[in-house]
Amino acid sequence: MAGILPTANISSTVRSSTLSVRHFRSPSPSQSQLRTKRRGGTVVLSLGSFSPINGRSSKLRSVVCSAGDDSSPSAALPAALLFDCDGVLVDTEKDGHRISFNETFSEKELGVHWDVELYGELLKIGGGKERMTAYFNKTGWPVKAPKGEGERKDFIASLHKRKTELFMALIEKRLLPLRPGVQRIIDEALGNGVQVAVCSTSNEKAVSAIVSNLLGPDRAEKITIFAGDVVPRKKPDPAIYLLAASTLSVDPSSCVVIEDSGIGLAAAKAAGMKCIVTKSGYTADEDFENADAIFDCIGDPPEIRFDLGFCANLLQKQFVS
Repeated sequence: MAGILPTANISSTVRSSTLSVRHFRSPSPSQSQLRTKRRGGTVVLSLGSFSPINGRSSKLRSVVCSAGDDSSPSAALPAALLFDCDGVLVDTEKDGHRISFNETFSEKELGVHWDVELYGELLKIGGGKERMTAYFNKTGWPVKAPKGEGERKDFIASLHKRKTELFMALIEKRLLPLRPGVQRIIDEALGNGVQVAVCSTSNEKAVSAIVSNLLGPDRAEKITIFAGDVVPRKKPDPAIYLLAASTLSVDPSSCVVIEDSGIGLAAAKAAGMKCIVTKSGYTADEDFENADAIFDCIGDPPEIRFDLGFCANLLQKQFVS
């Protein structure tokens, strides 16, 4: 949500079931009124000209979603909070992974460069090795690439290994920060006994580097990582989320997933889990019609978008904001 203004008084509050949604930074209640409507099983909340799907508005400045008031029965907390990595924990794609891919191509003198727009299209393919393979199959393999299928698979693996090394160097320098609210909600989950895991199509070493370097070793040892080739089929296949539920010994229906992409959302929903989308740079215009809630980020004070209480209530009822 663009153009967030300094905090002002709460202008309006709506309560549905045990959920409380507060709209901040509206000049006065008379200038913008909260509207609710039901679309199928989804409650849509909107303020002024705000669109709950594309998140664009000249009037809505911030949304904070939390558990209901003291008179509302408290919902059970999620058994597990599952995060995608790239675009959710850190907005890594444009200035992280893409740069590392291009540096690898340059080192190997392949004559390949992925610009910002092209990489956005390639992100529709889950997994770096799969992304390179699909690209070369479509545009033609580099002259320096081997001809045999098995050799090409090894060639792709070697490129991806080098790309991961370059990406990890970026992370270790802490040049890419955590997205707003990530550390806060992870601390909230861990402090309340909710299991936390990261489920990503990225290389396990790269994901581990992000978690340990940016969240710190104390948190990292409490977070389970499922990444890379831990499953044979990557997102939008639900395999990685089903593996996480099985490994953590939790029911998929008691999990809340935080994703930023259409393929991640599809994977979470196919696994039978609730899914909150926090849009990232590359995914802002994607269709998230099936999401249980949509935000621009998780948010830190004073701009918190949602908390663990919201995740708990989401298990009871579906909301889009």
